Amino acid sequence: MTQPLTGKVALVAGATRGAGRQIAVQLGAAGATVYATGRTTRERRSAMDRPETIEETAELVTAAGGNGVAVAVDHTDRERVKALVDRIDAEQGRLDVLVNDVWGGDPLTTWNKPVWEQSLDAGFKLLRQAVDTHIITSHYALPLLIRRPGGLVIEVGDGTTEYNSTNYRLSVFYDLAKWSVNRLAFVWAKELSEHGGTAVALTPGWLRSEMMLDHYGVTEENWRDATAKEPHFAISETPAFVGRAVAALAGDPDRSRWNAKSVSSGELAKVYGFTDVDGSRPDAWPYVVEVQDAGKPADVTGYR
Repeated sequence: MTQPLTGKVALVAGATRGAGRQIAVQLGAAGATVYATGRTTRERRSAMDRPETIEETAELVTAAGGNGVAVAVDHTDRERVKALVDRIDAEQGRLDVLVNDVWGGDPLTTWNKPVWEQSLDAGFKLLRQAVDTHIITSHYALPLLIRRPGGLVIEVGDGTTEYNSTNYRLSVFYDLAKWSVNRLAFVWAKELSEHGGTAVALTPGWLRSEMMLDHYGVTEENWRDATAKEPHFAISETPAFVGRAVAALAGDPDRSRWNAKSVSSGELAKVYGFTDVDGSRPDAWPYVVEVQDAGKPADVTGYR
């Protein structure tokens, strides 16, 4: 099996579960050494209070064919982030891919309420976790990444720049966080250009994360049962799909064509030819605009 990322080093910040975990795994499947960070370990859970751990993620990376390294890091802690990058430098002497996927804002999000009915403490904490962490991580990691031309930075968000610029995301803090993450990719693209680096904003579609499956009371094996409650869930995708999108970008010698752009997993699947684990290619964001947001009955024909 060809592993185009053999010898490459990646940092996936926020790799405990969901998109981050599978981004790490798919980079590993392509041969990369992947540093997987997060706050939940086998010894201690974060405020998310979920069972998934960074150790599990690292083991999955190694099982996929890469080299997984779990590092417990709270990315709001500057000293911990600096120590992480210093460790990567000492152990590897390089960084080829940085994925900023830190989020952790679900318990802090208040939906469908105006700002005056929301908690400022929770809202500003959400922004700190969702935006400040990406800036802090980039501050320390980018000097290592630019030592070699061709570095790649991925900002993982929810919604393309186009979608987020014209749609209200049902909460001021969530809206601002997701818009900001996309804008950061644009900023990094400008700052990396003279160093031969590429930065891309990437969004999955409707993600069948561990939390989303739990929300609907289903597993990956019977996920379609959830469409009885939410028919539009038929357009959903596994976290592996966006993971394969990142691996495709990282393995593309012409990835600079995507610099400063905002793209989706479904969009990249059409270009690179990868599929989700079931062989489909869900294209969620056109579906959201043309079917779901338009108030039409669920129909994924032509979108999977």
